[in-house]
Amino acid sequence: MEDLLFTGLFLVTLFFLLGSGLWVGLSLVGVALVGMELFTSRPVGDAMATTIWSATSSWTLTALPLFIWMGDILFRTRLSEDLFRGLAPWMTALPGRLLHTNIVGCAVFAAVSGSSAATLATVGKMSIPELRRRKYPENMIIGTLAGAGTLGLLIPPSIIMIVYGVTVNESIAQLFMAGILPGIMLAGLFMGYIGIRALLQPDLMPDQGDPMNFVGKIRRSIYLLPVVGLVLTVLGSSYFGIATATEAAVLGVIGALLLSLLQGSLTWENFKESLLGATRTSCMIALILAGAHFLTLAMGFTGLPRHLAEFIGSLGLSPLMLIFALTIFYIVLGCFLDGISSVVLTMAVVEPMIRQAGIDIVWFGIFLVIVVEMAQITPPVGFNLFVLQGMTHHDMGYIARAAIPMFLVMVVAVGLIVAFPEIVMYLPETMRQGPG
Repeated sequence: MEDLLFTGLFLVTLFFLLGSGLWVGLSLVGVALVGMELFTSRPVGDAMATTIWSATSSWTLTALPLFIWMGDILFRTRLSEDLFRGLAPWMTALPGRLLHTNIVGCAVFAAVSGSSAATLATVGKMSIPELRRRKYPENMIIGTLAGAGTLGLLIPPSIIMIVYGVTVNESIAQLFMAGILPGIMLAGLFMGYIGIRALLQPDLMPDQGDPMNFVGKIRRSIYLLPVVGLVLTVLGSSYFGIATATEAAVLGVIGALLLSLLQGSLTWENFKESLLGATRTSCMIALILAGAHFLTLAMGFTGLPRHLAEFIGSLGLSPLMLIFALTIFYIVLGCFLDGISSVVLTMAVVEPMIRQAGIDIVWFGIFLVIVVEMAQITPPVGFNLFVLQGMTHHDMGYIARAAIPMFLVMVVAVGLIVAFPEIVMYLPETMRQGPG
C-alpha cells in the first residue's frame, strides 16, 4: 500500500505539472521536490545542487551538443538536394521507384544527424516537391517520410542513445555500434513495404520516364561522396577505437563545417543560426536530464524502484513477457511524451527490472529506441507528425493514417530483434573483441 501511495503521489504531481504547461525538465524537478520534502529528511537544496551538477558535468555528455550542432549545420547546406540527385537514378529500377529515396535519403542523413526531426525536415524539404511533381501517391509520400524520419533516432550518431547511455552509465560507442544493423534492417523493411505495395497496386506508381544509363548513374553518384565521407569519418573513428564518441562528434562538426564551406552554403548568418539552434536544443535536453536525475534520487530514497523491481521479479515473468509489457507501456507513454522525456523519466524504475531479468542493457537500449520511434508517429504528441504537418499542410488525422503502415513495420522490427538479438549485439561484441 505504501508503494501504491508513493506511485500515485508521483504520478498525480507529474501530470498536474505537465498539464499546467510547465516544461518537462522543471516538472520532473517539481515531482522530485515533493518526494524529497515528504519522504526524506535530507536537505533538499543540497541534494538538488549535487545531483544536478553530477548529472550535467559528465564528459560523455559533451558529445550531445556537438552532434546536435553537426546536424544543424548540415540542415542548412544543400545536402538534401545532393542526396536526391545522387540516389534517384539508382532507385528508379526498384518497385516503388523514387519513393525509396525517402528511405535511403533518411538513412544516410540519419548517419550524420542524430535527430529525427532534422532528418525528416532535411530530406522532406527536397523530396516532397519532387515526388509531388512526378505525381506519386500523396499518402505514400507522407507515410514513407514519417517512418523513415525516425531512423534519425536509431542510426548513429543518435542523440537519444547518448541520453540513454549517460542515464544507465553504458558505453556510447557500444550503443552506436549496436544501432547500425537494426537501422539498416528497419530501412530494408520500409523499402520492402514500398516494393510489395507497388507490386500489388502498380497503377499507383507513375511512369518511370527516360531511364539513365550506367555511366550517367555513376556520374550522379559523385553527389553522394561528401556525406558518405562524413559518415565513414564519424562511425569509423568510433568503431576502430580511433576516437571516443565525443572526439567523433568533434570530427563530425569539423567535417560538417568544411562540407558546408566547400558547398558555398556556409555564411556568417547560417553559422550563428546553427550555433543558436544547437544551443537551444542542448539546453532543453540538459534540463530534462537534470530533472530526471533529481527525480531518480528522490525515488531512490522512497525505495520505490527497488520494491517495484522486486515485485516484478516475484511475478515470475519471463524476459519475453517483460519485453512485451514494456513495449505496450512505452507505446502508450509515447502518445503523451517525447522520446527523450520517456526514456529519462522511466529509467529509474525500468533499469533495475531489466538488469534483474538478465536482459543485456545495450540490447535493451536499441529496443527502447525502436519503440520510442513508434511514438514519433503516434498522435497526439508524435513529433514527426507535427513536422510533416508544417511541411505538407495536411490535417493531423490524414498524416497519422498515412503513417500507420510504417508503425506496423516497426512492430515487425521489434519482433525481429527479440527473436534474433544477435542483430543488435553482433557489432558491439565484435568491437569488444577488436575489429578483425
